[in-house]
Amino acid sequence: MVIGVLAHPSRTVALTVAGLLAAALLPAASAVASAPLPTRPLSPSSVATDASSASAEPGAGGAEPPRTVSAWLPYWDQEGAYQDALRHADQLHTVSPFWYQAISAGRIDPHPGAGERRIIDGLHRAGAQVVPTVMETMKKGALAAILTDPAQRREHADALMRTVRTRDYDGLDLDYESIAATGESTYRAVRDGFTALATDLCARLHELRKQCVITVFPKTRTTGRIWDYEAIGRVADRMRIMAYNLHWSSGTPGPIADTAWYDDILTRATALVPAEKLEMGLPAYGWDWPADPAGKSKTGHVTWKTAEALRLKVGAPYQLDEVSGTPHFSYLDGKERREVWYQDARGVATHLPVLRRHGVRNTALWALNFEDPELWPVLARG
Repeated sequence: MVIGVLAHPSRTVALTVAGLLAAALLPAASAVASAPLPTRPLSPSSVATDASSASAEPGAGGAEPPRTVSAWLPYWDQEGAYQDALRHADQLHTVSPFWYQAISAGRIDPHPGAGERRIIDGLHRAGAQVVPTVMETMKKGALAAILTDPAQRREHADALMRTVRTRDYDGLDLDYESIAATGESTYRAVRDGFTALATDLCARLHELRKQCVITVFPKTRTTGRIWDYEAIGRVADRMRIMAYNLHWSSGTPGPIADTAWYDDILTRATALVPAEKLEMGLPAYGWDWPADPAGKSKTGHVTWKTAEALRLKVGAPYQLDEVSGTPHFSYLDGKERREVWYQDARGVATHLPVLRRHGVRNTALWALNFEDPELWPVLARG
């Protein structure tokens, strides 16, 4: 960790705990097909049009209620997450299956189940756009080397475009996080390299009438500087801010997010990016920490579902921290005291007024089939 650059790690930690270990037990994915397939007509401006209509009252003038929610679909719970998406398709603008991983400049590998046509077709029939996520967990310096070398950067953009052509996708979501801890001596070059990649990729996607979504860390006084929000806001259709992990697995117990933090994030973001292009990432998960930081036991990842099941099992009372807008409880595991902080519908309801104050209507949920079912009517009310 570089102090002053990265105050909290991203969702990648959750992926490592809940996804990559599980994925090791799954059969290897088949190679991604390289032949291009027909694409659905999509205007890059459709995102802004969708967002600009969000202020309309449901049913006004015969118009359908606006779709203001995007959500990631985790490959390690693919069927459950898919069925969850179908149940709430009337609210979903975009579903981003967490399907691809960048390995090198020219190599994008599929996760298990990537590109399943039944899921793509089913989401399309339900009216949701399918914009798969490409993530990476490269070794230190590897992604930076790609971004700062024009030839490797072009090779990487070529690989991303080959990926989007393999299926009837509506675009790509780029979720590259290992550069967050870039040191002072190189961060400007890496930042500009990422901006150049995003600019090139978005232009190529728009030529195919596909969406370009860029996922970023929150920008605060100490985080997020590697992402040039203003430049990304100019080229991307949507910029997703991962507004979670204020307290994270390797840190001390505490809220996953809080209202003051959201206000700081959105004050900075809306000064640089049009509000209609922003998606505020909301957590549907949490962490189960040892209460004693000096303890030897590990922090566990929980979804809302598993956190609530645990709370009921141990008989802990429900508590909502009014300052942060985050539920939490503690319990004894043998002789060890543990502390769980997570997020639910009631907590999100306390955060949404902050989004409204900044004119941000669009949200992105991490992740489908993690969440409190009561979250959906809360999001519908905005």
